[in-house]
Amino acid sequence: MGRILLKGTEIQVPNTVGAGSSFSEATVVRLANPSTTDYVITVSETNAGPTIGTFTMLANTTELLEKQPSHTVHVNTGTDVLGTKVGFTG
Repeated sequence: MGRILLKGTEIQVPNTVGAGSSFSEATVVRLANPSTTDYVITVSETNAGPTIGTFTMLANTTELLEKQPSHTVHVNTGTDVLGTKVGFTG
């Protein structure tokens, strides 16, 4: 298994439609949900664009999300989910 290459600073995933983050045009984002609440993560073409898809991020989990550089990510509510741009090393 490869290692994660840190490529950015961790931030709170925006919780407003139209305010999503591309995480500096990341193609891979590490998401962390350290809370006891499940959240819905949405990936959109752009902040004002159509939704690509959604998934539920379970409480106390991390996920690696692969996306296109221009796609943006936001959470349905709250400020618990954190994200950062990452890559992979050999």
